[in-house]
Amino acid sequence: MASEPITPKRIRVISYVDGFNLYFGLKESQFERYLWLNLFRLSLELIKPGQQLCRVKYFTSRISRPEDKRKRQTNYLEALGTLANFEIFEGQFLDKPKECFGCHRTWLDHEEKMTDVNIATQLLLDAFDDKFDTALVISGDSDLVPPIRAIRLRYPLKRIIAVFPPARTSIELRKACNAAFQIGRANLAASVFPDEVIKPDGYVLKRPPTWGPTDAEEANS
Repeated sequence: MASEPITPKRIRVISYVDGFNLYFGLKESQFERYLWLNLFRLSLELIKPGQQLCRVKYFTSRISRPEDKRKRQTNYLEALGTLANFEIFEGQFLDKPKECFGCHRTWLDHEEKMTDVNIATQLLLDAFDDKFDTALVISGDSDLVPPIRAIRLRYPLKRIIAVFPPARTSIELRKACNAAFQIGRANLAASVFPDEVIKPDGYVLKRPPTWGPTDAEEANS
């Protein structure tokens, strides 16, 4: 009796996206045309044959000012909310008084908190619960080195890959992970949402005018 062929096990992947690290990397690279990113599609662009993208986890904090930026962020978060197998984890912005050392003028700034802690927590929980074989960490934040080292020590068969946004890198993070690479422009260009994203209730979310045009639009103009 002939034996049945053995189906190779697909490697389970979870993608962890550091929202502000990616955002500011795109801004510094003058890649505003790619801000309207479908992050599940981007993660699919980054995995290898034989791997299965199980989930994408996105980490950010909601801003409260200025109003135009708040509206763009809210619009984008709602677009991301239409994706399947996608979770958003929110930290917070804290008001922080600052003072000029020269003139002693004071003003109120705000500082983003909890993103690195939230990413570390989810990485550790998912490793403990055996939710992934490979983790993609889309960030250049070296604060993530300790939890990554802990996971690799406790679970040596699991792989953690640092995926650096444009204009972002970290020697410490590269050394802590099994491998590391930079997101390419082609990955970004292939992962932009359509200009209009329709929510389940029929509401149409439109790409902010300052977040474009895409490469295809420029080629056809």
